[in-house]
Amino acid sequence: MTSLNQDIKYKLSRLNVLEKLIVVNVVVFVVGLIFSPLLSWLELPSEFSKFIFKPWTLVTYAFTHYGFWHLAFNMLWLYFVARMFLNLFSPKMALNLYFLGAISGGILYLLFFEFLPKGRLGVSLVGASASVMAILIFLCAYMPNQEVRIFTFNIKLWYIGAAFVGLDVLRLFGENGGGYLAHLGGALLGYIYAKQLIKGKDIGKGFEKFMDGFLSIFKFKKKSPLKTVHKNKSKVGGYTKADFNAFSNQKKIDVILDKISKSGYDSLTAEEKDFLFRAGK
Repeated sequence: MTSLNQDIKYKLSRLNVLEKLIVVNVVVFVVGLIFSPLLSWLELPSEFSKFIFKPWTLVTYAFTHYGFWHLAFNMLWLYFVARMFLNLFSPKMALNLYFLGAISGGILYLLFFEFLPKGRLGVSLVGASASVMAILIFLCAYMPNQEVRIFTFNIKLWYIGAAFVGLDVLRLFGENGGGYLAHLGGALLGYIYAKQLIKGKDIGKGFEKFMDGFLSIFKFKKKSPLKTVHKNKSKVGGYTKADFNAFSNQKKIDVILDKISKSGYDSLTAEEKDFLFRAGK
């Protein structure tokens, strides 16, 4: 039994942050199959009068699924965008987008039922779709002309994003209009996040600091001596500018991606971020 637990812990430690979110979604789904009444505490209610007594549901609904195919579709897309996203950006930014996308979608859902005709009150919101849309549309807005392979042909990212947004707009007029509006709330957050990041502003930093402070309450690790890291801004990707400029474009991209994998997106200089952005076009 101990060996099995160690094996599970090892495999979980090898997962990236978005793959760990997939595991959480699957675990919640399985628990819901066994103890279905517990899921009612995770759903986002459509009535604001109920939401104020369950404020945590603005986040927890994004980990809650009742149908297998609903879960499978969302997790497959999350896995797809995770591989692309984490090759370029930090795990913390991925978490920012997942949670802020859920919050943005949830708020739009609540507003929909608060200010529009309430014929569908009593229907709760569940699913990770708003969070997945936030990450997908972020990628589409940040590097719209990047091509991805779908089966046997290549397609630009912005085509994929436009198709998803278009379908959700059309489905607003169906039975689950509020749910699809939540998708669009996540998409809007992802689009704004990407456009602001292109300008050099990470709008998720405030949320990231809040979460770091919140999680620090539950940490009791010994403080380690502070270390000061000095960035050498005269270098690009750890190489002199002369050496870096001698590389091929693909080699330059590989060097910068390697730096991101080791130190995170925030460790890049403005010149490195600018080169990566131009390479994605």
